[in-house]
Amino acid sequence: MQALIDLYGTHPFWVWAAIGAAFLAVEVVTGSGWLLWPATSAALVGVLALFVDVGAPWSVLIFAGLTIAATLLARRFILRVAGDGADINDNVARLIGHAGLAAQAFERGAGRVSIDGKEWAAELDGAEALAVGERVEVVGVSGSRLRVRASRAVPPGTP
Repeated sequence: MQALIDLYGTHPFWVWAAIGAAFLAVEVVTGSGWLLWPATSAALVGVLALFVDVGAPWSVLIFAGLTIAATLLARRFILRVAGDGADINDNVARLIGHAGLAAQAFERGAGRVSIDGKEWAAELDGAEALAVGERVEVVGVSGSRLRVRASRAVPPGTP
């Protein structure tokens, strides 16, 4: 323990840089988004330690205060920006509104559609059958399946 105290006494910047790097490494592994704020706070305390010798107890209090403030402000800001909670990485939900073609005949309301060169499992909304090559529009998502309806719109890139 004395070795850590001595290390902090001689190199406080590097101790805070290591703490910030540890938080950042865990953030990269987990992808939670919430460990960015303690990592940033540790970096700020490290920079402060370069210019002002505030001592370990005050540094820890400054770190805690910065972490709490940054987390609360970020939470408020992120909720305002994110709005409806849509996930930009959801590759199925992003297809709502896109047009495509029936890649397989729909029987009893189920089949496959081709959208942007990819085939997707789909359910037909409002009809029982659809022939191969007929145009469809994605109107929703049901689990991992697209909900589609027959469309007269021409999908981009189709003849």
